[in-house]
Amino acid sequence: MNVSLLNRLPNPLPRLARPSAIAGGAFALLLAGCGGGGNPLSNPPDVSNPPGKTGESLSFAYFQKCINPIFLAQLAIVQNGGSSTNTCAGSGCHDSNTGTGGALRIVAAAEAVDLTDAANTPDTIRTTDMYKNFYSAQGVTVPGSPQQSRLFQKPLLLNILHGGGQIFADENDPNAQLIAYWISHPMPAGQDEFSAASSSMFTPADPATGACNTQ
Repeated sequence: MNVSLLNRLPNPLPRLARPSAIAGGAFALLLAGCGGGGNPLSNPPDVSNPPGKTGESLSFAYFQKCINPIFLAQLAIVQNGGSSTNTCAGSGCHDSNTGTGGALRIVAAAEAVDLTDAANTPDTIRTTDMYKNFYSAQGVTVPGSPQQSRLFQKPLLLNILHGGGQIFADENDPNAQLIAYWISHPMPAGQDEFSAASSSMFTPADPATGACNTQ
């Protein structure tokens, strides 16, 4: 081909380079939209879990006396048209070692903590198996809202599946009422799970001697 004619032809290189540039820009936008940035091959930054919706805690005293016993009780189960009995903390359910029941984990052998003993400081209690049960149970609740809490929804099959079947026939079940009351009465904002405010959840107002309120 005549060299002068070749020089008059459009240069194809810019046209070939444009799709690459567009793709690179789109990739950068994709990274930004997914929270990316910097080196896309590096490890992500440390994950920081946001605080809860309200930042409120549920009562440890009420859990220990009124809720944990529910996990250990033999409860009627309706599943696949049949009925049986089992405990929430049983093997294959929510046992901390052999359970297959999702996030809720229960140490069946957890011993009660003497809340009247001055030696049982909050830091001490937080190392106990009973506190592990409390922490796990609170983790499947939305403090102040039983209807949004898995701990309340699942055993009642309230628009959600439960691998363990239906445990409570309806919301009037005494155990369901205890769970609902616990979730509905978080400690005052700014106070922890050991707040003295939990005394009002018992009649008389004493976690050691009082009965568990449900209303």
